[in-house]
Amino acid sequence: QPLRPRGSGVIVTPDGYILTNRHVIEGVSKIVVALWNDLRFEAKVVGTDEVTDIAVLKIEPENVRLVQAKLGDSDKVRVGDWAIALGNPFGLRQTMTVGIISAIGRRPFETGAIDIGYTEFIQTDAAINPGNSGGPLCNIRGEVIGINTAISSPTGGNVGIGFAIPINTAKFVMDQLLKHGKVVRGWLGVELQEVSSLPDPSTLGLKEPRGAVIVRVTPNSPAEKAGLQSQDVIVEIDGVSVRSIAHLQSLVGRTPPGTTVPVKIIRGGKEMIFNVTVGERTLEVVAEAEREAEWRG
Repeated sequence: QPLRPRGSGVIVTPDGYILTNRHVIEGVSKIVVALWNDLRFEAKVVGTDEVTDIAVLKIEPENVRLVQAKLGDSDKVRVGDWAIALGNPFGLRQTMTVGIISAIGRRPFETGAIDIGYTEFIQTDAAINPGNSGGPLCNIRGEVIGINTAISSPTGGNVGIGFAIPINTAKFVMDQLLKHGKVVRGWLGVELQEVSSLPDPSTLGLKEPRGAVIVRVTPNSPAEKAGLQSQDVIVEIDGVSVRSIAHLQSLVGRTPPGTTVPVKIIRGGKEMIFNVTVGERTLEVVAEAEREAEWRG
């Protein structure tokens, strides 16, 4: 039967582990992976993560030599860098499109493209269309810097606004799925507000907009135990400057629970550092936070 690709994927190990999007394989009873030379393998699902829309597959190559993609460092991506998207747009296999990195740190609600959270997107104008999902976004050196995931388009086709999950996030999810069978994320226990949404950030002692403002600290949370308070502005975690709530969530989420990290805040115009032992973001923690939000209206 003719093969009609639902999406794309990236071979990340020589023994057959593959990264793709969760929505690419959702609702199917059989997954077939077709290589560039038309060799086909039935794939098993190792695990998926609804929060980031990442899925990990496994094929058994037997005597076939697989060439793994070289993974880059998405934290080093900058606006204006060359971007190369690969995949199967509209079923046109092995298609390459080229553009630039249009933006970094796009938050899911900004894109209007897909309803997932707890991650940031890389935005590119390299043509991404239905069928590109799960495929690689590469830099000029051919290193994978993202997994193509979504587009924002009034027509359903490419208009130069595509989004990719940063490869560092995808690697974290894959490692967690292989190690634990699920994704174990770090948790601080704070409710946040974007500094950019404040009428006057200088009221919190900020000379320039940066970081994320703590609106509420969850009782008995890692943040409360460390001494963080409402109206503190988190500007740095473990030496990395915080640019938004989504960025902060991503940094904390990738921190193993039980790890103690320095958190730099601004309180009343003064910089302070607190050592926070990160907790685990469990379903119970999320449910309790949602109940608290509903109770407060």
